Amino acid sequence: MTPGTAPLIEAEGLVKHFVSGGFFSRRRAAIRAVDGVSFTIQSNETLGLVGESGCGKSTTGRLLLKLIESDAGSIRFRGRDLTRLRPHELQARRRDFQLVFQDPYSALNPRMSVRDILREPLIVHGITAGSDIDRQVEEMLDHVGLPRSYARRYPHEFSGGQRQRIGIARALILQPQLIVCDEPVSALDVSVQAQILNLLGDLKTRFGLSYLFISHDLNVVRHMADRVAVMYLGRVVETAAVSSLFKRPAHPYTRALIEAIPVPNPHFRRTNPAIEGDVPSPAAPPSGCHFNTRCPFAIPRCRSEAPTAIDIAPGHSVACHRASELPPWRPVAEPGLSEVGNERIRRLHSKFRQSRQSAEQPPADDAHSAIPFVRKMELMQ
Repeated sequence: MTPGTAPLIEAEGLVKHFVSGGFFSRRRAAIRAVDGVSFTIQSNETLGLVGESGCGKSTTGRLLLKLIESDAGSIRFRGRDLTRLRPHELQARRRDFQLVFQDPYSALNPRMSVRDILREPLIVHGITAGSDIDRQVEEMLDHVGLPRSYARRYPHEFSGGQRQRIGIARALILQPQLIVCDEPVSALDVSVQAQILNLLGDLKTRFGLSYLFISHDLNVVRHMADRVAVMYLGRVVETAAVSSLFKRPAHPYTRALIEAIPVPNPHFRRTNPAIEGDVPSPAAPPSGCHFNTRCPFAIPRCRSEAPTAIDIAPGHSVACHRASELPPWRPVAEPGLSEVGNERIRRLHSKFRQSRQSAEQPPADDAHSAIPFVRKMELMQ
């Protein structure tokens, strides 16, 4: 990010409340899905938006794309306020920002072939006509790693990862500047997730894209994002560069999220839960700081006064009354195998070498060739 560069898109004070209850219901309440969210995204930057389910991440993404109307706040795209555009003016700007959905199957029309799915945005915006459309469709299939012959097939003929590639191609064919990725890999197998994430990274570099990457998986966000905004119950509580956020998280909620990241070690056991209790209802959020009912550092001021975001370092802001008073952050060390596990591995390694010698095979000079096999045996038990 270049200092002094105007952001590609800037959201300020976004608010969206939904009314619960039917027309004849006597009890109607406002669901505060988004309650004063502000952030910026620079050109060729990925902003990760993380938080627990129900905190308002997806609603924020749809507000940014003007798929739903905000109750308050402004959205400026290259300095122009989208909230004040007339319908025909907004329609002309929609090609600049697109959306990749979470579920790649329900996002595609099962009655349309891949060619028709990718042709539709071009036809709607009147960009090209005739054979030039088919050429762009074929080139876009090349960009997302699908054979051109797949253009004649229908969504039900593809796997989940292939369908997501089609969704990415549809979002990219209009050559947008911003793409909102709403948990684009959460519905995919783990083996396919890495392929889609690498594809998004390659496309960002090739086309100079900016992403709002919405996810609840901090490991994925750590891999994809340049900066991260942490949401809790409709509010952004911390914003920082990826390296700063994971090394020096300042908000208690951010610390709890990082501490809750799963550790790939069957022998590791957490002594205490990261946070306790359930997320309060957005229809009746706590007064003051929304996190005060689950925060171990809450004081009376936290229950009566909502904190405002303050800068604690260049590019690092946090909304917490006690950010400067919290104890130093001590991340959970990457744990190795326990001593019991190490002893079992040594014992299995010894048996493995003995079995090789009994079979009249020369013992391996380099023990590293046997260790991965034995370690897999240990982890599978």
